Amino acid sequence: MEISSTQIWIIVGVVMLIAELLSVSFVFAFIGVGAFVTAFLTWIGILPMINAQLFCFSVVSVLSLFAFRKPLQALTKKSSDKSLEYSEYVGDKATVVIDIPADGEGKVFYRGTEWIALSKSHERIHKGKSVVIQELDGIRLIVAE
Repeated sequence: MEISSTQIWIIVGVVMLIAELLSVSFVFAFIGVGAFVTAFLTWIGILPMINAQLFCFSVVSVLSLFAFRKPLQALTKKSSDKSLEYSEYVGDKATVVIDIPADGEGKVFYRGTEWIALSKSHERIHKGKSVVIQELDGIRLIVAE
């Protein structure tokens, strides 16, 4: 059984898509697109010669890479933006159990446990005060009176 050039281009495309899934670099996917376009054009008879196939593969891969890589990266970066961060705690009240210095860490009691807390206004907050959670910074709560 002989493998046609169309089948070879399809195999190259599938291998590139698998490589993209493993690397998540937005490079191999466009090489895969070039391989699939070349496979299609070879299958319908537009690219019978290997030189024309290689040229088509190169041009489509490079053009699609330059045209679509940055928009895809921006799209994925936007979805990991801080504004979409987990914010269930924001707006809830907590009680200061260890003074929060102006530019340091203290502790608040919230939902049955003590949390590291920072003052959003960079002003000292004394023990016993009720504070409102403004944001979450890793494992620290940013609070204000």
